[in-house]
This record gives sequence, structure tokens and C-alpha cells, in this order.
Amino acid sequence: MNPTRRRRLLWVLALAAAAGIATTLVAMALQRNVAYLYTPAEVLQGQPGKQARFRLGGMVERGSFQRAPGSMQAHFRVTDGDAQLPVVYEGILPDLFREDTAVIATGAMRGGTFVATEVLAKHDENYMPKEVAEKMGKAHEKHQVEETR
Repeated sequence: MNPTRRRRLLWVLALAAAAGIATTLVAMALQRNVAYLYTPAEVLQGQPGKQARFRLGGMVERGSFQRAPGSMQAHFRVTDGDAQLPVVYEGILPDLFREDTAVIATGAMRGGTFVATEVLAKHDENYMPKEVAEKMGKAHEKHQVEETR
């Protein structure tokens, strides 16, 4: 094989290997940052598996919000109409956070409690991803039916 052709072949192989490595690293980084959305019923059924971090979506159950005086730690329950899951969050809650409103919390399960690192309150359907809107809509409908009973 002539030296020029061999040099080109080595460059092509090195470029292909570098592209493969870069693609693998990007895919691994993105997968670590993905947080799937689950409702309380799905969490209690074990759908998140042993996944350390995920998003919990549902309605803040009426009468469940508690915060100790002088503390930043909030305790509340999230419901989807089928199940309730206790949530603990340390920090400032969004201005739109209220009981009987939709909420999405990012965090992990510790024992039987969801420990949130971030809490988002629903403000407008126009800014919500389709998957989230569908699950939240179902939870809100179930919650409204329970209230009328």
C-alpha cells in the first residue's frame, strides 16, 4: 500500500473512532440527566424501578401542606386521584404553589417518602409538555370527581 493512501486510511479510522467516542460520551451524559415523569400510583406500583431520580406529577392534596414555623422544610402529599405520595421539600416553593393545584417535583424516593430537590407549580397549559399535560389532566379530573362526592 502506498504511504499516502495508508496515511489517509489512518486519518479516516482515527476520525471515525473519535466520532464514536464523542457520541457515546454525549449519550451517557444525556441519559444521566433524563428524569421521567411518574404519577403517585405509578410510583407505588414500582414503575420507576431503582431509578434514583425522577419527576413526580400530580395535584397537591387539600389539607396536606405543612411547614414548621421558622423552617424551610415543606411537607405535602401529591395525588393523582388513585394514590397519594408524601413529599418533603427543603427550600422556597414557587409563588403559584397551592393545595388543589398541579405540581411537578423532581427528586428521589427515600423510604416511603419522595424527597424533592425542585418543585414546579403548574401555571399555564401552553408551556407544559404534552406528556405532562395528559398525566396532569387525568389526575385533575380524578381529583375533581372525588371532591363532588
